[in-house]
Amino acid sequence: MEENTGRDRIIIRTSIIGIVANVLLASFKAVIGLTANSIAIVMDAVNNISDAASSVITIIGTKLAGRKADKKHPFGYGRIEYLSAMIISVIILYAGVTALIESVKKIIHPETPDYGTVSLIIVGVAVIVKILLGRYVKKVGQKVNSDSLVNSGNDAVLDSVISASTLAAAAVYLIFHVSLEAWLGAIIALVIIKAGIEMLRETISKILGENADAELARKIKATILDFSGVSGAYDLVMHNYGPDSYNGSVHIEVPDTLSADDLDKLLRKIQVKVYQEHNVILTAIGVYSYNTKNPQAVEARERVSKIVRDVRYVTEMHGFYLDQTEKTVRFDFVVSFDAADRGEVYREVCEKVQQEFPGYTLQVVMDTDFSEEG
Repeated sequence: MEENTGRDRIIIRTSIIGIVANVLLASFKAVIGLTANSIAIVMDAVNNISDAASSVITIIGTKLAGRKADKKHPFGYGRIEYLSAMIISVIILYAGVTALIESVKKIIHPETPDYGTVSLIIVGVAVIVKILLGRYVKKVGQKVNSDSLVNSGNDAVLDSVISASTLAAAAVYLIFHVSLEAWLGAIIALVIIKAGIEMLRETISKILGENADAELARKIKATILDFSGVSGAYDLVMHNYGPDSYNGSVHIEVPDTLSADDLDKLLRKIQVKVYQEHNVILTAIGVYSYNTKNPQAVEARERVSKIVRDVRYVTEMHGFYLDQTEKTVRFDFVVSFDAADRGEVYREVCEKVQQEFPGYTLQVVMDTDFSEEG
């Protein structure tokens, strides 16, 4: 909780810095744009106001996301940060559409700009400020894993490019007496719209639920495999309830000689270590047992493993157990998302294994690798 509180303070402090900077920049640009009759600079000022609003939403979202879990939301409110990031994306998108409409109006009814030296110097300073602000906010966002800050940082860097383009348009007008204001405003608007759509798409993807981070999954499995007696860790599922907040489940493979007491001790140790090292709460650990009392089972496992792995799109087999008394063969296998029809892969595996063990009942489960890299 203390760690989360520290993270929240950093996000709020960074957002306040962004609000102050953007309000000041917007005020200066609005005055300059209206005085110089520059639609591009006015649209740039509107964009800064939207950035300030985004920072306000980030603060509100962070405060709400930090609320403690309760009966209604036992997993906490961490996902509110994703909602706030989505709102920021919508605001950016709206600002882009508004800017495009205004720019098109100016293209249809053009007006001649009137630049002053002081106004151009202020816009130039704004470019430098937005570059520094964008890099700072994005760096902090990456450090504390805040999508809202990362989005705001990316937008600020984009703003610096926009402001620089207004300077370029001013230079063209002063040198060649050709006004590109309205057209530049339209280009700026399209860039803003594109950025808003990309941010919105990324945030919605996280709300829908993305695959688990492959590197984190590998580290968790490595931690589990460090325990004596554990020969495999499979079917790792992690549910994200906000940045750096995961609940998950996993299956482990252990010998069939473990007692219930030994197994209970092992599972508890695994849960504690995974939480301490990776901040992931394993709410459930399933168990696969492997044969140790039947030498024929080892040979059977190798045969089945070869059959299964030779089937296209199968990436892994685990949880194999041969029961000659009840005449059953059970195992799980993983099918890649690259398969056009995963059900067809499942049927092919079952048919081939059944041919190898005609008198046995198959208990086969098709698994999904939720950390499969795309």
